[in-house]
Amino acid sequence: MTKLKLICLSVVLPLVAHAQYRSEVWSPDNGDGTYTNPVINADYSDPDVCVGPSGEDYYMTASSFQCIPGLPILHSKDLVNWEIVNYALKVLKPRKEFNKPSHGNGVWAPSIRYHDGEYYIYWGDPDYGVMMVKTRGGDPAGEWEKPVRVIAGKGYIDTTPLWDEDGRCYLVNGWANSRSKFASVLTVRELSADGTRAIGQPVIVFDGNGTENRTCEGPKFYKRDGWYWIMCPAGGVPTGFQLAMRSKSPYGPYEHKIVLAQGKTNINGPHQGGWVHTKYGEDWFLHFQDKEAYGRVVHLNPVDWSTGWPIMGKKGEPVTTYKKPKSSSSIIVNPVESDEFNAPVMGKQWQWHANYDEKFGVPTAFGTFRIYTYKLSEGWKNFWEVPNLLLQKTPADQFTVTTKIRMTSKADGQFGGLIMMGLDYSALVVKRVGQEFQLVQMTCKAADKGNPQTEEVLATLKPTAVDKIDYKPGIHEDIYLRLSVNDSKMNFAWSKDGKKFSPCGIEFQMKEGKWIGAKFGFIAAETDPKCDRGWVDADWIRITK
Repeated sequence: MTKLKLICLSVVLPLVAHAQYRSEVWSPDNGDGTYTNPVINADYSDPDVCVGPSGEDYYMTASSFQCIPGLPILHSKDLVNWEIVNYALKVLKPRKEFNKPSHGNGVWAPSIRYHDGEYYIYWGDPDYGVMMVKTRGGDPAGEWEKPVRVIAGKGYIDTTPLWDEDGRCYLVNGWANSRSKFASVLTVRELSADGTRAIGQPVIVFDGNGTENRTCEGPKFYKRDGWYWIMCPAGGVPTGFQLAMRSKSPYGPYEHKIVLAQGKTNINGPHQGGWVHTKYGEDWFLHFQDKEAYGRVVHLNPVDWSTGWPIMGKKGEPVTTYKKPKSSSSIIVNPVESDEFNAPVMGKQWQWHANYDEKFGVPTAFGTFRIYTYKLSEGWKNFWEVPNLLLQKTPADQFTVTTKIRMTSKADGQFGGLIMMGLDYSALVVKRVGQEFQLVQMTCKAADKGNPQTEEVLATLKPTAVDKIDYKPGIHEDIYLRLSVNDSKMNFAWSKDGKKFSPCGIEFQMKEGKWIGAKFGFIAAETDPKCDRGWVDADWIRITK
């Protein structure tokens, strides 16, 4: 099944870094000087953006929670065409917690800023405090330093720094009710000039309790024309709105105004994001829309300051199609989805479900990516515990995923295949039973509640190949697996030749994960704690209409 390829690192790695990927399923650039929202139709929740010293290099990051690598770094020349260029976070600490899936924990609502020649990202870990990481050498696509805990404690979320003209640094943050048992307030405090520690006490500068501004959170901190500005969402994730508030002091008091709301549009809860002022004198706001199973996708709206307030979209309502921001770039590029697995590094679209361990899986020199079977715990109920799920975000409302894999099994009960993962999940796997394989659909509803999964045998398959040696022989199955998504409903199909696909199994209603959208990719697991691991060799995966 595998294809032998001679890979020259000096040739391949630059191509990995600079190739321009065009999605077949969603591209916001209409090619006529306009764009259509969302500019990223994938789950980059709580996005924030800043502009680099060139004035035309925009960098975005977003919440990554427990997924690793974390803190994705996306780059754009025009705020419409985006590509994934890096991750700022390679490991989550403490390892004891994050070496297994700690669903919904970890990195919450980061902010990205350029200051004094370096890029900084701050985020709140609701269990451990305010965290910060910065570049080493000023290149977001390069190395990032080890994270620093700026403030220790529970409940801190949604943190943004502001370096003032006099060099002083201030931090605004929200609060997680699940940890602090209060919320809907924003606090500001002073940090050291280098942004590494708190030197002042917090001051409540806004209180949304008992008002329409409940659930005020996700604040971003700016200064413009002598005013301190805090922009934040309120009213709840699915149905809320965007606030802007201003004061002559970082500590308030702040007056506030709703500057973006759904209005008569079908774009619900348009809020929580970042404002950017371009070198062409234009102002834009990137924010998310909650699309349930698909996660929180990224929209771009113009900002009008003519009234002295940042009125977003078209008179405060989000736009669907609009003229692109001024830019010297005409490049159309999208975040990578498909993968031929030809490079000696993991593609930037992929994340594991916990801190990476090399026993999860590695690239090969043969044009494949190998995912080893994870040993499920005694008494396991479902895949909620599996850390080596190799997953990526859904890229559109309608799409098809096709992959060619070889399942290699060393022992009975080992299985691997394709999965759509969330609070509910469904997987199409090849499972060894005796000296044969079974094609099985494994489905679970409310996996987070510990519910057991169900299994339906769809076909029995003779092995494609059987090892003839006496020493730990394996049996192998070459197969093509497919999932198709339309209106958050998913269906499976399979093929032995990659040409004729047979629909199989039952239709699955996708469900979001814990604070993240549903994600698709590879599963490989087993129940025998003593046997040698089996593995899935993924030859390629392609995302098409």
